[in-house]
Amino acid sequence: MRSRQYGPDLTPPWKRPQPVPEVAAERDLVVEEVSTGFCGAVVRCEKTAEGLTVTLEDRFGKHRVFPLTPRGFLLEGKVVTLVRPAGTAPARQHNAAGPGRTASGSIAVPGARARVAQESRIYVEGRHDAELVERVWGDDLRIEGVVVEYLEGIDDLPAIVAEFAPGPGRRLGVLVDHLLPGTKEHRIAARVTDESVLVVGHPYIDIWQAVKPGSVGIPAWPAVPRGEVWKEGVCRRLGWPVDAPAAWKRILASVRSYKDLEPELLGRVEELIDFVTTGQP
Repeated sequence: MRSRQYGPDLTPPWKRPQPVPEVAAERDLVVEEVSTGFCGAVVRCEKTAEGLTVTLEDRFGKHRVFPLTPRGFLLEGKVVTLVRPAGTAPARQHNAAGPGRTASGSIAVPGARARVAQESRIYVEGRHDAELVERVWGDDLRIEGVVVEYLEGIDDLPAIVAEFAPGPGRRLGVLVDHLLPGTKEHRIAARVTDESVLVVGHPYIDIWQAVKPGSVGIPAWPAVPRGEVWKEGVCRRLGWPVDAPAAWKRILASVRSYKDLEPELLGRVEELIDFVTTGQP
């Protein structure tokens, strides 16, 4: 039976889901991400292995990366679905009087001095992780007074956290490699429950993979079978000398800004910086 008023759908019109408009994620469009409340202007929209993502910059110059999910954003208080712009517009050029940018994409502060180190810290697994974070976020971290230290692995992470003695005004952020459900890293991270500690991670076996292959000049990071030393296996399959320090030097030299890194790493580092700087004097 059909309703003359409603047609084949017997749901009253005012109870039916309303269509959500699609809006192109054009640069400088200001939106709010619904699940986190993060509000910022669109910096870029790009396609990754995980799908389409958009990077937003808030009024403090901080960046966050979000997936382009349906009904995922608010525009002027109304729910919208962001979509990739039809064409990729060339990046805007700043004039000589305009603000410059740091490697992380934040607004540069000319002549700014490094701030005295705060008690809060960011820990990363290894030296390569620390060098990559310094290369892209170093200017921002110096202004914030945040020190990055490396651990040479996280097997003793609960004890390391206890020794750090986190608390109000003394926050700790930890970046973990290969943090996926079911992994050893995931089980170790789950043992850290202090509210003044944030443990986040990226899905890559090693920080090398967080650098976009195209930036390094390779088509993709090669698959290395279990049981083979990963970095050595990568070097062999790429035809590089089996020399991990030399390979890393080559990879790091290819990183000039955040654009050379995968969004899965960008979002996590930005999240850690936000966490450890919240509430700082």
